[in-house]
Amino acid sequence: MHSLFINIINVADKNSTRYIFVTGGVLSGVGKGVTAAALGSLLKTHGYTIGNIKCENYINLDSGTINPIEHGDPFLCNDGLEADMDLGTYERFLGNEMGKKNFTTMGQIYKTVIDNERQMVYEGEDVEHVPHLTNEIIARIKKAGEGYDICLVELGGTAGDYQNAWYYEAARQLKLELGSSVLNIHLSYIVFPPHLGEPKTMPTQTSVKILMSMGIHPDFLVLRGEREIDERRRYILGLKNNLSGDKVITAPDVAIIYELPLIFAEQKFDLKVLASLKLKSDPKRSLKEWTQLSTHVHKATKGNVTIAIVGKYFAKNKGDYQLLDAYAALIESVRHAAWQEELKLEFKFINSEDLEDEGVKALEGSDGIIVPIGWGRRGVEGKISAIRYARENKIPYLGLCYGMQLAAVEFARNVCNMDGANTTEIDETTKYPIIHQIPVDAKYQTIKGKGVSMRLGAYDCILKKGTLAEKIYKKYRAGRTLKDAEKESNAAVGEYMISERHRHRYEFNNDYRKQLEAKGLIISGTSPDNFFVELLELDQETHPFFIATQAHPEYKSTPLKPHPMFLEFLAATYEYRKKL
Repeated sequence: MHSLFINIINVADKNSTRYIFVTGGVLSGVGKGVTAAALGSLLKTHGYTIGNIKCENYINLDSGTINPIEHGDPFLCNDGLEADMDLGTYERFLGNEMGKKNFTTMGQIYKTVIDNERQMVYEGEDVEHVPHLTNEIIARIKKAGEGYDICLVELGGTAGDYQNAWYYEAARQLKLELGSSVLNIHLSYIVFPPHLGEPKTMPTQTSVKILMSMGIHPDFLVLRGEREIDERRRYILGLKNNLSGDKVITAPDVAIIYELPLIFAEQKFDLKVLASLKLKSDPKRSLKEWTQLSTHVHKATKGNVTIAIVGKYFAKNKGDYQLLDAYAALIESVRHAAWQEELKLEFKFINSEDLEDEGVKALEGSDGIIVPIGWGRRGVEGKISAIRYARENKIPYLGLCYGMQLAAVEFARNVCNMDGANTTEIDETTKYPIIHQIPVDAKYQTIKGKGVSMRLGAYDCILKKGTLAEKIYKKYRAGRTLKDAEKESNAAVGEYMISERHRHRYEFNNDYRKQLEAKGLIISGTSPDNFFVELLELDQETHPFFIATQAHPEYKSTPLKPHPMFLEFLAATYEYRKKL
């Protein structure tokens, strides 16, 4: 057979995985990822294993080089992938560790096909979108589904976007190949014009027509909107789109997205999907975890706490709108902990540049302060002033990544009297380079581009005995006690090792360890070879809760299992609040 046609059609019975495509219409950000993940969490309760892949439209090879204000907080995976934040949604709902097989972009697809063409993989063929691009897309979808009973496939953008046409074509081809093993769920937005007083469905009808014009007929229609859509309108909308009314599912706005599995369960969405896939359902399936979580969310019996997050991405760089998605994983993680601690949470989202211009007055009334990630010069001095305010006023402080590096800088300046101490990211000529770049070593870093290296993904850390860090991780058994010393490291039997995800370029300068420690800064976590400083803290007799990590614990927190760092930070903020 001519190689042009190889792999277009395979024998369906060789692939036992079922595929569920989730597409969107009317507007972007309608909630495809949340819908797919919530449905997947329900399907898991029937005993099925669930895989997934997010197909993004942009030409970037990953999400790491995109301004967070433009596209939200990239989600960092254990294997070092910087992905669309929807992968965080899947990890939180499904409990699966996300990675490179769960994410693709059109940039990746084009690059692979062009590289193949240059290497004569296609044996001199005229390389075209169909079948070469679509074959590559299908191959990645199948790889994501390997070993799973069901694979969720989320197509980015909306139906009718020119950027995602080849994803839709791949979905059509896979349906042709595998028949009833493939389902298509279309998510659409129902508008409620206030001056009319009723929902309008024409945008959804138009979206479905666009979808069908590409050869795809939705098996289910999920309706997003401010309120529920009544049964009569669901029936009529289904009729107009060649669907029975029971296959039109409503997904109204909810207080928290983790209530969506319960809303879908009430409509028997999972049972209907399994029936369509010719899979058995479990009549004894349990929704206990999601029910308990919903109870916790609405039960704030202890009291209120106010958390200030001081970041540069709160600046209104997109007109009059302040987009919180730039810190999506962090905000979610704090919420997870607040729910488990049964605390009513209030946020102060503070642009660090404002602190430079107006002073620290905006921090007053905060029960806890977090300084998170945020590259570059803009707003740095505002972050340092927030750290100093937290340290001097004994307000619980949690530093994440840049928030750890700047905590070291603040301590050097204001406790160690190192005037002008800085990170070389900001001042290459500083007399006291507390934070600096290290020579590139493939053992530690990933080369992102010309002149840019980063530590990406999961790295181990040894915790110093008796420190706050060790107490936190041991309390929740979020690590392991070493039984045998690690090779090529200074780790010893009995020490406690954890693993966290990293995403940064600059490192703590070991030349200043002894000087800062002599003044009371505790280095409570290091890499197993003792080369990288991973955690800093102050003695709890000096400060009730001051800890900073080079890692990103926010990417590992889930609603059913909040991260220990955030649980203990929230507990400390509550204790601080009680003493006021």
